[in-house]
Amino acid sequence: MKNESISVERRSYLKRKKHRRTAIRVTQLSILVVFVALWEILADIGIIDSFIMSSPSRILRTFTNLSSNGLLEHLGVTLYETLVGFGLGVVIGLILATLLWWSDFFSKVSEPFLVVLNSLPKIALGPVIIIWVGAGTGAIIFMAVAISLIVTVLEMLNGFRNTNPQLVRMAQTFSANKRQIFTQIVFPSNLHTLFNSLKVNIGLSLVGVIAGEFLVSKAGLGYLIVYGGQVFKLDLVMASVIILAVVAAVLYEVVVILERLVTRFVSHSS
Repeated sequence: MKNESISVERRSYLKRKKHRRTAIRVTQLSILVVFVALWEILADIGIIDSFIMSSPSRILRTFTNLSSNGLLEHLGVTLYETLVGFGLGVVIGLILATLLWWSDFFSKVSEPFLVVLNSLPKIALGPVIIIWVGAGTGAIIFMAVAISLIVTVLEMLNGFRNTNPQLVRMAQTFSANKRQIFTQIVFPSNLHTLFNSLKVNIGLSLVGVIAGEFLVSKAGLGYLIVYGGQVFKLDLVMASVIILAVVAAVLYEVVVILERLVTRFVSHSS
């Protein structure tokens, strides 16, 4: 009888949770539909200037034209630069965070420099980066790494430092060395921190790539935005921005799915 009661309560909870999730999705979709409809109506009746603000129908026509005129090429360039910059930023940042956790002395020495570097406007350093790296894909990837790297270092280092001290002390009482403490306790305890960092950095890497493409590029979504602004094709600008928003959402969801898979694998293996 007790098991049946628990089962009924569990089913009721899952049902409420499912309804809430559905209500959230429906509300989000409704807001989007209403926004697009109002945008189109206001543009049609002339309340807003469709030349300056564009309109959903004009953006759709522009997207259709882009689809048959190199959209995939521009999208592929931006995705390649973003993923390479994202990967390098995460790997290098994770290595640096690990080294700084390993040496408390160097961690204390470097902390103020990391804070200063994190507060620097990397986009303003774009011309300097171009001189250093050269005007090409390398400069764009460098920009993406520069924006995401310090965030990774600071977030992971903070997570490593805040690992449950009782677990660390218990491992030390069993004569565990620093490598064993890191691989068995510190890093596994910070998988959630790592994926939170990835969720932030995938967006930052995309921002860095677009900023780099604004300065120096011959292809990519950032190039389309700059070109559209220069020739006053604001439909092209708005279409590129919307595509960019969709790309950012998709990349974020990929990280979320990866987190679920890794979490499920770790929970099953443990």
